[in-house]
Order: sequence, then structure tokens, then C-alpha cells
Amino acid sequence: MAFHFILQRLDSPGSYDRILSVDFSSAFNTIVPALLRDKLSQLNVPDSMYSWITDFLTDRRQLVRLGKHVTDSRNISTGSPQGCVLSPLLFSLYTNGCISGHQSVKILKFADDTTLNGFISDEDESAYRSDMDCLVSWCSMNNLELNSLKTVEITVDFRKDPVPLPHVILCDSSVTSVESFRFLGTTITGSTSGNISSLTKKAQQRMYLRCCYSLHSAEKVIGCSFPSLQELYISRTRDVQPRLQPTPLILEMNSFSPYPLARGSSPSGPGPHATRTVSSPL
Repeated sequence: MAFHFILQRLDSPGSYDRILSVDFSSAFNTIVPALLRDKLSQLNVPDSMYSWITDFLTDRRQLVRLGKHVTDSRNISTGSPQGCVLSPLLFSLYTNGCISGHQSVKILKFADDTTLNGFISDEDESAYRSDMDCLVSWCSMNNLELNSLKTVEITVDFRKDPVPLPHVILCDSSVTSVESFRFLGTTITGSTSGNISSLTKKAQQRMYLRCCYSLHSAEKVIGCSFPSLQELYISRTRDVQPRLQPTPLILEMNSFSPYPLARGSSPSGPGPHATRTVSSPL
């Protein structure tokens, strides 16, 4: 969704996108049950349900065990237990009211993973910075602490002559600009090529495992063994390669001049990625 929002708007001339990856300090530990109860009530959650959740989060007895040593237990009425299946859902409901006030800015959230995506045109960053200030104020009102030291930002800028952009200030600290960061298992980069390379690598791994599974299943059905993928590669590709010699026809084909590039394209720009798989004789 983040890439779709970015790429569909960057076709406009003179535009770029700034993505702020927000980090919360001890996100699940800062949930206030009373505030959560009000938010669940606004979402039309049944009274019995949010009463049960409130009771679950208040007066929890916790202690710390380190080897043979055990601390005294204490009652805790703030936050949600770490490792609890319910905690990510409760945090998502807790932050449901944190939304953008401008069409050019999107706030994408999944549990405590949050990004602020600002589409900038004509170098007007007022909407992006306004929503950033609103995010800081909203977090302060809802007992959430932003970690400005771990919050990072990348810029997706495909302009021909990009200019240095002013730094973003979050909670009186300058946000670090990075080339890439991880969001929900995906690597987001300023050029978007890192994500394509990562997806291509994952696709190659999945196809290899799929081929291995197909061979293994065929062996069970037929009742005989087949050569492994490594053996197929050695017999069909590696051992055959030294015997392949350039022919006069191939040398003549190499003398052709390359096909001219389309207008506006760049030989170093991002291009399509293709993946080729060599299957078994099945």
C-alpha cells in the first residue's frame, strides 16, 4: 500500500515523497486502560467486551525471575503484557484515532509499526510538517512517547535535479535520513530498487523449494528417484558450458549496434527483473 501510494503520485512533475518511520518507546507498555475503554466505546464495542479487556489490563501482578532469584511481585495497571496475542490488536485500536488531516499525507499503521507518508509538490511541505506536529501532540495526549533517536526518514525523489531538503525536527531532535528501512518485512528504499531485488530473491528461493517439493512428491507417486536440482544443473549447464564455442554467426551478431533507447529512458535506470527457472523433465 505504501509503494502504491508513493508511485501513483510521483508521476507528477516536480514532486517527491518523504516517508517517516515512527518508533514508539515501549509502545505496548504505555497503553492507558481508561483511555482504551473510551476508544473501544466509540467503536461500538459491546460493554461486556471492553469491561473484560479493562479488567484484564488492570491490577496485573508481575515479577522478574533471573535464575534462582525472584523479585517481589507488583501490581501494574498500565500497558498490555508483552508477548500477549491480544496486545498488537489492542494497540491498533488504541491508535485508531490517529489519522491524517490532509489528502496528500497518509499514516499507515500495523500494531506499533507506523509510517507517515507525505507527498510533496512544488516543494510545499506544509501539510507533511503539520501532520507531523499533530502526530506529536496526539501521542502526548494519549501517553505515547516517540523515540526520535530511532525514528528515521527516507526521501523518494525521481526529479532530474533534486536539491538538498531541510531536516525534519521531531521532539526537538533532528531525524536521521537513511537510504532504506524495514517496514512489515519489506525493505523500503529511496530508489525502490532494493525492494524489487529483495522480492526477486525471495521469489527465487520459493521457486527452488517448490521444485524440490514437486520432485519429492513425484518420487512418492511413481515409486522411483529422480536426480536432484543440483545434479540437473551440473549435467545440463555447468558441464556443457566449456564445450560451447563462439560460432561465426554469434560473432557476427555481436557486431550489430545496440537498439536505440526510447526517448527519456536511461541505461542506468531501473528496469524489469526476470526470473528463469529450469524445471525437471517431468
